[in-house]
Amino acid sequence: MTSSPASTSEVVTRFAPSPTGFLHIGGARTALFNYLYARRHNGKFLVRVEDTDRERSTDEAVKAIFDGMAWLELFADEEPVFQFSRADRHREVANQLLESGHAYRDFLTADETAALRDQAKAEGKTFESPWRDREPTVDDLLKPHTVRFRRPADAPVVVDDAVQGAVRWDTSALDDLVILRSDGAPTYNLAVVVDDHDMGVTHVIRGDDHLNNAARQSLIYDALGWTRPTFAHIPLIHGPDGAKLSKRHGAQAVHEYAEMGYLPEAMRNYLARLGWAHGDDELFSDEQAREWFDLGGIGKAPSRLDFDKLAHVNSHWIRLAQDDRLAKMTLDVHLSRDHVLAPDDEARLLRAMPFVKDRAKTTLDLADQTAFVLKPRPLSIDEKGRGLLSGESGERISRLRDRLALFGSWDVFALEAELKVFAEDEGVGFGKIGPATRAALTGGAASPDIAKTLAALGREESLGRLDDALQQTK
Repeated sequence: MTSSPASTSEVVTRFAPSPTGFLHIGGARTALFNYLYARRHNGKFLVRVEDTDRERSTDEAVKAIFDGMAWLELFADEEPVFQFSRADRHREVANQLLESGHAYRDFLTADETAALRDQAKAEGKTFESPWRDREPTVDDLLKPHTVRFRRPADAPVVVDDAVQGAVRWDTSALDDLVILRSDGAPTYNLAVVVDDHDMGVTHVIRGDDHLNNAARQSLIYDALGWTRPTFAHIPLIHGPDGAKLSKRHGAQAVHEYAEMGYLPEAMRNYLARLGWAHGDDELFSDEQAREWFDLGGIGKAPSRLDFDKLAHVNSHWIRLAQDDRLAKMTLDVHLSRDHVLAPDDEARLLRAMPFVKDRAKTTLDLADQTAFVLKPRPLSIDEKGRGLLSGESGERISRLRDRLALFGSWDVFALEAELKVFAEDEGVGFGKIGPATRAALTGGAASPDIAKTLAALGREESLGRLDDALQQTK
């Protein structure tokens, strides 16, 4: 990658996760906001993996981050950048800062630094290395040392944040940041500035836990004569109780939400609305989100995770989803529950889907509501079901079975009409027919109304189940 930034006329955003864990919901929302802002302005959305913490960064975490983004369908416009691979470029810029006098070499040992820092704290002062204004000798240069950024003295730094407004810091309250460790490794704030500049990033949209970093990073931009990006620091997500989000609030990693039965389009809709607003709109498409999203709609207060709202949004997108897609997803849930796959399982689920999806909040609900179609024959009829299928009621169900065997259409509306006519011909209300028929068809499992249950099972399976049930009650 060259050191020349992209044209400032093009909006460029980036998502820069650290691969020290999974992609959590806060990071997912940050990625989404960056993605939407770039799309709104026909710009670029980039990804940079900030893997400079070599002890904590893992390949597993990198994979988990990209898997989570792929599930959310947030794809970068270029290949991802790995920060650790750019260490030589970071050191090059550190040397530029040394040559321009905006950085200096600090030969204090770790123990000396700690002692002076404690002393400064006790005196109510900001730590300052004695090497700030001391020229090293040739012999000094042979010793291990860090490189510190020389902050401007007694001058304010102001960041015009697109979310927080103008934020001001007094530089006298900031210490001189280490930009190169004693082993030559670049530190976070230097690496971020160099990478954002070289990648042409125009807008840094991230959590407000990085707000203090914006002060230090702005000073580095200024010292290098580089144009600062627009900063936009988003309030963090809190748990339902208003406390900082933590594991005790439940699943946070994106893959856990997938396992809990949420659709990616529902998560995108919900996360976009979590801390950002477009009027009173709650349910909106990806296209609308890309068209509407702007930084001015982001609130300054932390947002709260609300599982009831998430379930409401998810149920909306389940109703709009294609049945074949839902059938595949629901089959995956059944398989995760140790269901033994049969050749026509997906076809049965596909037939059932139109009749159950309006009542489901998650794909786990879909699995619960379609369990009846995957039951192997013969179904086990419990004592209550055998009672419903004995005597006069059983004879009536036998007549229904014979009538259905002659029925020409297996369309749900035709089946509804046929069941109504059958009840009239029998001279009884459908309450005398429904419970026994359901027991025979589902073994007591949850299912939609009888016509829909028959349509979901199909002709052959329905007649077979009725035969099996009647045989068991003879």
